[in-house]
Amino acid sequence: MTTVNINNNSAPEILIKSTARLHMGFFDLHGGLGRKFGSIGLSLATPTIELYAQMSNQLEVKGIASATDKIASIAQQFITKLNLYGSVRFNIHQHIPEHAGLGSGTQTALAIGAAISQLYKLNLTTAQIAEITGRGGRSGIGIAAFDYGGLLIDGGRAAGANATLNQLSLKVPPLLARYDFPEDWRVLLILDSSQPGIHGEVEREAFKQLPAFSENLAAHLCRYVLMQAMPAIVEQDLTAFGFAIQELQSHVGDYFAPAQGGRYASQQVGAVLQALQNMGVACFGQSSWGPTGFAVFENELEAEKHLQQLKAIFLDSHLSWKICSARNAGAEIV
Repeated sequence: MTTVNINNNSAPEILIKSTARLHMGFFDLHGGLGRKFGSIGLSLATPTIELYAQMSNQLEVKGIASATDKIASIAQQFITKLNLYGSVRFNIHQHIPEHAGLGSGTQTALAIGAAISQLYKLNLTTAQIAEITGRGGRSGIGIAAFDYGGLLIDGGRAAGANATLNQLSLKVPPLLARYDFPEDWRVLLILDSSQPGIHGEVEREAFKQLPAFSENLAAHLCRYVLMQAMPAIVEQDLTAFGFAIQELQSHVGDYFAPAQGGRYASQQVGAVLQALQNMGVACFGQSSWGPTGFAVFENELEAEKHLQQLKAIFLDSHLSWKICSARNAGAEIV
């Protein structure tokens, strides 16, 4: 997270900018060693949340209509929990699509908390803001993305061998590794507007109803993260990196299939990902609970070439596409 101070004679106004993230998969859903989940993910340069904030006597939110109620609710809860003497005026200029698997909820909560912390000189860390706003329940990727950007790997939450989700430690999952993502690599996002990803109470119930995860399979996925994904990103080997991501995507996607209706939440996005696999694309998958899919290419030219091929095949009006780069820096506070 980068803070830039600007001195002027007008009322203090803070600009918070943060970006979406990909959640590429969990690698230990067993928890037998005392930690559960563990995630790998990537901070993106776009979509973006961008909001301005000023101190105010009462809470006011204006700007993008679809986001005002959510931001007002989070801000009010934050102000109430901290028993602040004042409030905040927010103006939303950009917002990350909600329930699309891009981390909108976490980035929104952290942006609001960071703005209030800065305005009221609370000196809260991102981890503290996450705990206050109830973010980072399973994955620490969104929190680390707000602070650092890049490719991120967290260690999951501390838990007893037989702990349920409600018994998990309240601490934010620790960041284990962070790498700059290659500047030339491009990410193609495949978005489906016809359905939201699983979230909220439905998500919590889904985790309760899923069967126990295989300990051997958890060990297998951990090995792929440690001995393939991490070395591959250092060596900028997209084929090897993609193979590791495919191991996570296939096994974890199949594990979640009873809750989301298949390996991928959206049948249309799943068909696109199958087409990309048939084209020989190395790295692809679904972000979090979806429905957004992603694919990674060596450069802009390769991404654009494959996008044009996909557009010629998939004419459904519910699908949309976006080519973006990774973001190797955290949120901005100006």
